[in-house]
Amino acid sequence: MKLKRFAILVSTIFLYAALFASNDIALMDKCKNSGMTIYWDSLSETGMLEKNGHQISFRNGEGMVLLDSIRMMITDAPELRDNQLYVSQKFLDDSEEFFNQKSELPFKVGAILIDAGHGGKDPGALKTYKINGKNVTIQEKDITLKVSKMLAERLKAAYPGKQIILTRDKDVFLTLGERTDIANSVKVGENEAVLFISVHVNSSLNKTSSGYEVWYLSPGYRRNVLDKSAVDGDENLFPILNSMMEEEYTTESIMIAKFIMDGLQGQIGKESTARGIKAEEWFVVRNSNMPSVLIELGFVSNEKEALLLNDERYLKKATLGIYNGIAAFITHFERSQGFTSIK
Repeated sequence: MKLKRFAILVSTIFLYAALFASNDIALMDKCKNSGMTIYWDSLSETGMLEKNGHQISFRNGEGMVLLDSIRMMITDAPELRDNQLYVSQKFLDDSEEFFNQKSELPFKVGAILIDAGHGGKDPGALKTYKINGKNVTIQEKDITLKVSKMLAERLKAAYPGKQIILTRDKDVFLTLGERTDIANSVKVGENEAVLFISVHVNSSLNKTSSGYEVWYLSPGYRRNVLDKSAVDGDENLFPILNSMMEEEYTTESIMIAKFIMDGLQGQIGKESTARGIKAEEWFVVRNSNMPSVLIELGFVSNEKEALLLNDERYLKKATLGIYNGIAAFITHFERSQGFTSIK
């Protein structure tokens, strides 16, 4: 996508005007009464508004907002005070005017890439236990491959029109760079996006550590998700646009993580502990130019949990939980037409 039209939106006059806006309307209260849905990430201080199939991404203190992931708008900057978001009447009027526009092309998830961690000469986390009188070594690479293949089968059956891709479907070694290269080379249609789901198993020196968790990219890390060649003209425009798009990926990754965590909790119940959603700068997530999460299914260093991870029944439940989370995310975003797409 060429972004020439963005350049004319960035000017000192507009940015100064946004800084001096009169922000006296509580956004959360306004959303309750106007039909807008709001998502807010306190760590990155970024948010998203949805209504009528449209989406506005914004950041505290900045007057530049992202509309449906494809164009920018200058308005009054939202302001965070005492843990409350405040906006001006102009911000609300501009938002409503945009929300009342008809959608042009629907946004959808075009591909889901499932990355089974480790493989081949790299077994990942492993531990040997005596099971039915025999020594059995439980390896991360085997668990992640089983779950990834079962997840792919479910997704292919449910979404025949989407690309469901495995970085590996057998016991082979792939470098982290090769995995992210596969992800970033996936081709999708206009207004289609790619999800990156990386599956792993945990280990700890503390044998009592247990539970599953879902990680997304830390808001403190910044990556280039926009090709510089796509921005013509003002060189100062690239870091602004890239930052906005990268933060949208982060917001969507957080949402995927939440849906998957809910799905896992719904299936696993009390058999294991939900350790929550966390932020980290994992290489395989950090270098994927798309919304992406990393799932840790449990700890092989904990004997009780290792035996669960070696149990086909338990892995099927975990797989269903991940699937339910992804399906809920897809339904939400395709209904709202609010997914990030970069060409």
